[in-house]
Parts: sequence; C-alpha cells; structure tokens
Amino acid sequence: MGVKRAVETAEKALDANSSDSKKIFTLGPLIHNPLVLDDLKKRGVQILADDLSAVDSDSVVIIRAHGTTVETKDALSSRNAVVMDATCPRVLLSQKRAAEWASKGYCIIIAGDRNHGEVVSISSCAKNKAVVIENVKDAEALKVEPKTVLIVQTTFSPTEFEKIVEVIKSKNENVQVFNSICSATMERQESLRELEGQVDGILVIGGKSSANTKRLYETASAICSSAALIENADEIPSEFFKMEKVGITAGASTPDFIIDQVEQKLSSI
Repeated sequence: MGVKRAVETAEKALDANSSDSKKIFTLGPLIHNPLVLDDLKKRGVQILADDLSAVDSDSVVIIRAHGTTVETKDALSSRNAVVMDATCPRVLLSQKRAAEWASKGYCIIIAGDRNHGEVVSISSCAKNKAVVIENVKDAEALKVEPKTVLIVQTTFSPTEFEKIVEVIKSKNENVQVFNSICSATMERQESLRELEGQVDGILVIGGKSSANTKRLYETASAICSSAALIENADEIPSEFFKMEKVGITAGASTPDFIIDQVEQKLSSI
C-alpha cells in the first residue's frame, strides 16, 4: 500500500507539473526498484540526498513511503517548498506513537535496520529517547528500562520480531508492544514458506537494496537449495529454464509488470 501510494504521488506531481517548470524531487529513492526509479528520472524527477540546497519555493518535494525526519521537514518548510507527503500510514502511526510515548518519558525501542529511512524517521520523532535493535542478539544485550515501548519497522521479519518480543518481555513484562509490520510483508513470507518442497527453484524479484526483498531471499534460500534474487526478467539464471517447477515471489516495491515479464519469459521456454 505505502509503495503504491508513493508512486501515485509522484505521478500526480508529474501530471500537475506538465504545464510549468517546477523542479520535482524525492527525498531519497522513492522506492527500492531501479526500473521505476530510472523511469521517473527520465521524466524529470530528481533524487535528493542530505543536501537541500537545490530546493526553493519553486520546488516540489515528495516524502517517500519511509517518511523523513522532523529536522528535514522543518528545513523544507523554511525553504517554502511544496511538500507532497507520501509517508506510509503505518509509518506515520509509528512516528506519532514514538513522539507521544517519548513525551511521556518512555524509552522507545525500535526493532529494525538501523540505517533504514523508516527507522531513522521514527527515531527522530522520539527525540533522544530511541534505541534501535536489529536482532535477538541486540535485544539480549539491551537493558530494558521500567518505562519502555517497543515499535517495529513495517518490513521487519515477523519471525525475528516474535523472538525479540519474547526476550524484551522476559526482562520487563510491562513493555508496551506495537506490532506495525505490514500485512503484505507477513503474507509474502507465509506464502513463500508454503512453496517448500513444492518447487525445484525459487525466484525472488525485487530491488537488491530493498530490505523486505532481501528477507524474502533469505527465506527462499533457507527452504530451497536453488534460489536467486533478480531485478528483472533478463537476470533469470539459465538453470531455471531447465526446471519443471519454479516458484516466484516479489518484494513490496516490485511493479506487477516486472513480475508478469518474469513469468512470461519462464513460460515461453
């Protein structure tokens, strides 16, 4: 949902800008899919990193599904940019929770990838009261304060989060847990596991920098000896064309047309 919303926001910005010359930016890569990003680039959408110097009152800036920091929003406001906020509603909720509970004096534990845009955005909302843990090992080493809440990245591994919750709760059973993992993420993982023993190989389609796609590939590799992570149909390994049954799954940022192309290419051989 968040990914589709972000892409639709970019399309709206392009449509609205068809008759004038406003600059259109996204705060970081809009989604983790090279083909989509390349298409947006050709149509004039530029990617901003940390430097906002190119942004002015004639600029349109799209906040991607991951969200952004409080400081960045303030900086954009000071430059009078037109901001189109495509932050995923689930991420927005986590941001609000982090801000609310931090204001009450609670420590905020965030389970997620430390450098992921979503985690960084949630941390900023919690001011200096957030601690990020990436796995069970981090949870085991963590001192849990009496007043603590636990928030999770929307694309985090459901299995890993369950283990983390168990460890954190063993240290403080009163910790408030908010499970905001996207249902699409959980459904893809569960559906993928159903392929175990049913296929000769599994293709995971998605951007190689996408967190949820990487986790799908990890699961695929664990249940099948022949698994590959590809970004498009041209990257299908030759051995997959010799298999009788091939399983296909895809990351949240993978457009339907790319999945269709992979399926069609396999079926045509």
